[in-house]
Amino acid sequence: MNTPITRQAIVATLQQPQTWDLIVIGGGATGLGTAIEASTRGYKTLLLEQYDFAKGTSSRSTKLVHGGVRYLAQGNLKLVRSALRERGLLRRNAPHLVRDLTFFVPAYAWWSKFYYGAGLKLYDILAGSLNLAPSRFLSKEEARSRMPTLKADGLSGGILYHDGQFDDARLAVTLLRTFLDGGGTALNYCPVTGLIKEGDRVMGVRATDSEHTFELRAKAVINATGIFVDTIRQMDDPTQPKLLSPSQGIHLVVDKRFQPSESAMMIPKTEDGRVLFAVPWHDKVVLGTTDTAVDEIAIEPRPLEAEIEFILRTIAKYLVNPPTRADVLSVFVGQRPLLKSPKTKQQSDEVGSTSTLSREHVIQVSSSGLITVTGGKWTTYRQMGEEVVDFAIAKASLPPTTSVTADLHLHGWTDRPFPEPLNVYGSDATELQTLPGADRLLHPRLPYTEAEVRWAVRYEMAQTVEDVLSRRTRSLLLDAAASIESATRVARILAEELGRDALWQQQQVKDFTTLAQGYQLAEQPRSVEATASA
Repeated sequence: MNTPITRQAIVATLQQPQTWDLIVIGGGATGLGTAIEASTRGYKTLLLEQYDFAKGTSSRSTKLVHGGVRYLAQGNLKLVRSALRERGLLRRNAPHLVRDLTFFVPAYAWWSKFYYGAGLKLYDILAGSLNLAPSRFLSKEEARSRMPTLKADGLSGGILYHDGQFDDARLAVTLLRTFLDGGGTALNYCPVTGLIKEGDRVMGVRATDSEHTFELRAKAVINATGIFVDTIRQMDDPTQPKLLSPSQGIHLVVDKRFQPSESAMMIPKTEDGRVLFAVPWHDKVVLGTTDTAVDEIAIEPRPLEAEIEFILRTIAKYLVNPPTRADVLSVFVGQRPLLKSPKTKQQSDEVGSTSTLSREHVIQVSSSGLITVTGGKWTTYRQMGEEVVDFAIAKASLPPTTSVTADLHLHGWTDRPFPEPLNVYGSDATELQTLPGADRLLHPRLPYTEAEVRWAVRYEMAQTVEDVLSRRTRSLLLDAAASIESATRVARILAEELGRDALWQQQQVKDFTTLAQGYQLAEQPRSVEATASA
């Protein structure tokens, strides 16, 4: 039986005078992985997030747990090997969230089947004993059977390989629950506003939520804030040069009729050298992604018209009846915390230049002792957490302990998952179905129920309509219009659970509607002038 999580109890804990072993700043993939790593080793750990858990990049991925086929082409075997290992571990530790997905690579040139086939055989070898299944060649007939909407002219067949798929925000929520299960303390909507120093050493943080200010001391502070790591680093030392050269990737979500297959499609080389995916996800298809250098980081980045057109133009080369912008149900954008390199520092203004920047992670400690971990990708979150906690143990002289997360079953683990959409709750699905509203859908075009809203508040620390419709359920990403139409009902349930009034409900609906409109595409693209001034 799950115990409700109350914000009041967490706030009361933070108001007690105490010293934490580790304070982790950032509630995305890296921060959550780090917090679990620390708490499962027995360290008293606090996690603080300025928005909601996985509000940023960690809920806006391509929904793949993968080794990185494109990195194989770049010759980065070390990154591919470690990512494939982590893919296998995550599949084992969270079978209710990670599944084996087949990927089809179409071959329209006689040589491409053998060229890409050889690379994917190497991919199999690098995965070793944790490989999901071996890749294989498909004939033209087999390819058309698997992908019935694929253009047949010039098609010679293709290659089938296997990778992992997941729901990123739901994995983040599961990591949060795993952390809390292990005795950790976490608070969302509690931004760090400053660092506490004694002499020239970082000894804690100042943080605030809507009603309280906290002074929190720790033996070590870890900055795991993703695209915002430079903000925290410069809070420590304003003269520090930036570590990141961020890029953004967009995804378009369309109806499954455009690719009515249980397999994903991977286009290995587009007109500008990128990889493009068409991935079945929650009975929709996700098309993406792009890799566009950006000058400014944003918690709600917006797609560029050139990115939208690139995806639609590219997928149209492969599908008989391709989607148009009018068919896009939602568009979402994530920004990547890519590491600067000397060769590309001067190229940051060039569209696409970030595609060559490292996807590996880095751990850095400042002269004051602030530990920063950044870079990497969702697949390697656990490895990043293990390495940064090892680093913190040495720097803070904590009693050394051994990592256990490689074999740690995540919250809700079950080897008999429920069917969608309840599968993401794992073993909690049975209890969830006992809550009021388990038989009432939020919207006819969405698979989610009123009970899931109540569950999100009681057990998953959801505070807003956005938390529920964007991350506890994936309504906003699956159908932006339907999510807007659901907002009033969600606000009403939230108000019942949180004790809020009608005015709060109205403001929540207004705020969410404004946000969700940014996930919809206008029927006609904006002018170049309008795009440039946005």
